[in-house]
Amino acid sequence: MKQNMAQKNKVGIIGGAGYTGGETLRLLLNHPEVELLFVHSRSNAGKPLHVLHTDLLGETSLHFTDTVQEADVLFLCLGHGESKKFLQENAIPNSTKLIDLSQDFRLGENYEGSAFVYGLPELNREEIKKARAIANPGCFATAIQLGLLPLAKAGILGEVFTTGITGSTGAGQKLQDTTHFSWRANNISAYKTLSHQHLSEIKQSLRQLQLNFDKAINFIPWRGDFARGIFVSSCLSSALSLEEIIKLYKDFYHDHPFTQVSDTPIHLKQVVNTNKCFLHIEKEGDKIVIHSVIDNLLKGAAGQAVQNMNLFMGLGETSGLRLKSIAF
Repeated sequence: MKQNMAQKNKVGIIGGAGYTGGETLRLLLNHPEVELLFVHSRSNAGKPLHVLHTDLLGETSLHFTDTVQEADVLFLCLGHGESKKFLQENAIPNSTKLIDLSQDFRLGENYEGSAFVYGLPELNREEIKKARAIANPGCFATAIQLGLLPLAKAGILGEVFTTGITGSTGAGQKLQDTTHFSWRANNISAYKTLSHQHLSEIKQSLRQLQLNFDKAINFIPWRGDFARGIFVSSCLSSALSLEEIIKLYKDFYHDHPFTQVSDTPIHLKQVVNTNKCFLHIEKEGDKIVIHSVIDNLLKGAAGQAVQNMNLFMGLGETSGLRLKSIAF
């Protein structure tokens, strides 16, 4: 038993008190090929993990700590702007690999001479395998990009009109006026219309496949009356037949285990609590609509981060991520 533990990859979490940190530590606690060494949180140092993440009662004896320990991989589950600050204030060994779940490094920023690789496996799998540092994509960015990448690869992506609705966990754990239950219940609202922060990383990825892409991504995000999940619908013009488009998508994703093209309409409960993205395509006249659904805390955050860890640590890509959806 001790010998097996010694062979496991040692991992740590910086910022383990929030929704994303909580999902990350749950995945790592149950991952067959890693050992979760520590969960860092200055404001909760000394408290058992189950005091904040109450479902973990009896699952682990770990306590939050304010000390950064040496590990093979560090997951930075910090607020936007905080990851850069943490790396400036702490000396991280060159042997330690980094996965940042904030937006601090998604546009190709460097850390100690190494560029962060954008961690969307369906786009950058081979680069991820060789990386030292990964910038995990945003949740809306993941859902939108997975719905558009095959068209960009074919060089036929034009102007896009997309809407997406997200659960309240997408806003983080800190209470705001629009995250109170009494405000969210029986309510829907738009926010950051045409100006969402994920647009820059989406366009960066699309240009990686379609170099001359200069069209607008007209994105309207919505706050939904549910806890977790994202449903996105992207509409654009195409001269291809529906059969040709579906083939394009199935060929593009044929060797990507977590992204599936469905021949029937999709819904959120198929993917909530999983690392999956389901896609469904419709066509009417010269307009196509690509629907995509993900769990914002898993494929949109913690699950994709563990998928990236699996890739650059030479583990099976699906290791620790064969999760069951809530189904109904």
